[in-house]
Amino acid sequence: MDIQRIAAFTEGSAGGNPAGVVLCSILPPVDEMQRVAMEVGFSETAFAAPIGDSWRVRYFAPEMEVPFCGHATIALGAALASRHGDGIYSLLLNHVAVSVEGKTDGAVASAALQSPETNSRPAPAELVSDALQLFSLSAQDLDRRVPPALANAGANHLVLALCTHERLKTMHYDFTKGKQLMLSNGLCTISLIYVENDQLIHARNPFASDGVYEDAATGAAAAAVAGYLRDIDWPHRGHIEIQQGHDMGMPSRLRVDISSNPGASIRVSGTVRFMNSIETVGG
Repeated sequence: MDIQRIAAFTEGSAGGNPAGVVLCSILPPVDEMQRVAMEVGFSETAFAAPIGDSWRVRYFAPEMEVPFCGHATIALGAALASRHGDGIYSLLLNHVAVSVEGKTDGAVASAALQSPETNSRPAPAELVSDALQLFSLSAQDLDRRVPPALANAGANHLVLALCTHERLKTMHYDFTKGKQLMLSNGLCTISLIYVENDQLIHARNPFASDGVYEDAATGAAAAAVAGYLRDIDWPHRGHIEIQQGHDMGMPSRLRVDISSNPGASIRVSGTVRFMNSIETVGG
């Protein structure tokens, strides 16, 4: 099985969030995809096979299948462009259709995804209280301009906006308790953010639900956060930039374009780097 390892949302020639990408003629059995994802060891691996004019795509983290993954979709877009040429590729996920545009320009590759439709709602008080306790935070640490919310752009995320960058930088939590909290509330990640200005946001995304302490760049959460900001009439002026991964030594940069239509798809884009040549794993 040919596996590409591609870092998405890079900052220059460094950083980004690594994803596995497997392009195949027919998707392998579920247990085989799960085994490969565990062996690759990244937060997600995308498996894609052609079906008509589209690509059937499934995403697997080391411990489970996930409904949608932004950085793996960006990596997939770059892989498709590298193999089949620049263009917009239609992707058929388990429950929704999205698209990704891949481009190559010499040694530089980039991609832009169109997320599933977005929605958000206020986070339940009990969940917020439990999350604050998990991260050793208090209600006074929250930015009142961006109230806690459950946001979705293909997967569920709890959004907590902090009032200082320092509180974000010093994020820590008990992994076992974090995993239990996320799984019991159906959360893909908890998106901790600091709003530096109207169009610049710093983010950290614990992903204990699937065995990852923290994700270096999270396109699905970026789309969900952007959809939520649109819902509360944030003055984004059509786009925001999210910086993530700096505190992990894996600096990542995500550009997020936001239409004015409530609930509409969000465009998330970034550059990529191919981490190595295609490797062969398994049969």
